[in-house]
Amino acid sequence: MAKVLIIGAGGVGSVVAHKCAAVPEVFSEILLATRTKSKADKIAEAVGGNKIKTAQVDADNVEETIALINSFKPDLLINVALPYQDLPLMDACLATKTNYMDTANYEPKDEAKFEYKWQWAYHDRFKEAGIMALLGCGFDPGVTSIYTAYAAKHHFDEIQYLDIVDCNAGDHGKAFATNFNPEINIREITQKGKYWENGKWIEIDPMSIHKPIAYPNIGERESYLLYHEELESLVKNYPSIKRARFWMTFGQKYITVLNVLQEVGMTSIKPVLYEGKEIIPLQFLKAVLPEPSSLGEGYKGETSIGCQIRGIKDGKEMTYYIWNNCDHEAAFKDVGAQAVSYTTGVPAMLGAKMILEGKWKGAGVFNVEEFDPDPFMAEIGKYGLPWNEQINEALPVEK
Repeated sequence: MAKVLIIGAGGVGSVVAHKCAAVPEVFSEILLATRTKSKADKIAEAVGGNKIKTAQVDADNVEETIALINSFKPDLLINVALPYQDLPLMDACLATKTNYMDTANYEPKDEAKFEYKWQWAYHDRFKEAGIMALLGCGFDPGVTSIYTAYAAKHHFDEIQYLDIVDCNAGDHGKAFATNFNPEINIREITQKGKYWENGKWIEIDPMSIHKPIAYPNIGERESYLLYHEELESLVKNYPSIKRARFWMTFGQKYITVLNVLQEVGMTSIKPVLYEGKEIIPLQFLKAVLPEPSSLGEGYKGETSIGCQIRGIKDGKEMTYYIWNNCDHEAAFKDVGAQAVSYTTGVPAMLGAKMILEGKWKGAGVFNVEEFDPDPFMAEIGKYGLPWNEQINEALPVEK
């Protein structure tokens, strides 16, 4: 029995709230807080049964969050707000000695840059306070890191090559939309790509390396090499890795529209003066695009996300592919969300459950792969994200 404070009421926040409410033996009290309380109220109403309380909070305001924590006294704060708000929320948790977890690493507002250094710098302070911060417990980052830990524990003596592959083969019927926060999504894919090889990071122009990769039950989809934050923690925690890459699919129409938006300056995060007022073009674009949480109904098709790994076991080279396919319509039927929100929200709930049940514990700042993957892997299927594996078969990413 534990009290949990969820901050953020977007598509992922809605999934986390629904899934926590479905496990009352662990999450005995749930408070959902966000800047616009009406969004939290709508989610609480959809969950029903008076299972969720709601509150208004500005996650950028540390004192405001401290006051909310002190009034509710949660055992854990689940941050599914914006990545910009990670550090203010960690500050509030430090001040109140409250456990913390999130699904995406911090990035500064004025620079599109993923890096764990800002959050890792909190380790000693969290350790001294006797509390835990669990970073990146969504799907990617999150489950992909847990898949890697599971592979390292059960199938490899040494992981050498890691490719994380992320395909959304769904169709939402919109002219142009992003499957999670448009501002964060577009910042992510328009920054320079990067991958790890032979002990160093290699930087590439955005979307400049791509190729078709075959995904289970989907087939071949053009996949683009991006930088993604779990690569940073995985090469740190598995130093035997010689190369680590992250691939994501995009349709040609999406790429075409995105290129036009970039060329006319609509993806810029630098302020421009409009009618005497400074605005950020990307934030304006976000305001006119569909809300990701609105995409669920009528969304068809599947996502497929997994890890393709090559390494050594008992002196012999072996390959391993572990993945999940998630159906958009099934996700909507379960909690009223599309599969991209679902695949992030379900692991966040289960990671919280691991902490509250004492299966994952420690004082300091941790990434998910630093804990035993087995209890998480044993349960993730029953909450809606079953996993599949192939051993010693040709890896699709290498074909």
